[in-house]
Amino acid sequence: MSLSDAMLPEFEQEMATTRRTLERVPDDKFDWKPHEKSTTLGDLATHIANMPSWVGHSIDGEELDIAPPGQPPLVTAPKHTRDEVLADFDKNVAAARAALARANDERMLGTWSLLKGGHKVLTLPRAAVIRSFVISYIIHHRAQLGVYLRLNDIPVPSVYGPSADESSF
Repeated sequence: MSLSDAMLPEFEQEMATTRRTLERVPDDKFDWKPHEKSTTLGDLATHIANMPSWVGHSIDGEELDIAPPGQPPLVTAPKHTRDEVLADFDKNVAAARAALARANDERMLGTWSLLKGGHKVLTLPRAAVIRSFVISYIIHHRAQLGVYLRLNDIPVPSVYGPSADESSF
């Protein structure tokens, strides 16, 4: 079994759970944030929806500079509704799934680098980038989004087991 074939079921499971969480984001709470230092609910949902696009960046490229010298830093266009977030998420998941499916083991074991301002922040095998900086990072922010939902009395979906709002998963 290839690395991509081994990773795809986990990717599919986490993306399905993430979508269920994003489906709960209310349009009228996009500007809400739990603390002045926190990001808004809309910006968090937008960030999560964009994260699957990183699979293609890591598989198809050799590196990504998030703040290229002499250029504006990479930013994701803000979304203003749940439907926009879900459409972006679905598009990014489909592209990520296709990139994963076509990646052979040689590519997955090859290294990829993240840069900021022309300086390397990290270099890892692509498989590790996808597992840690895509899947695990989505899990982290999905949990953060679950807290935002709870603080707004919005039912939190079950993820790895029942939530206080859903008994099945």
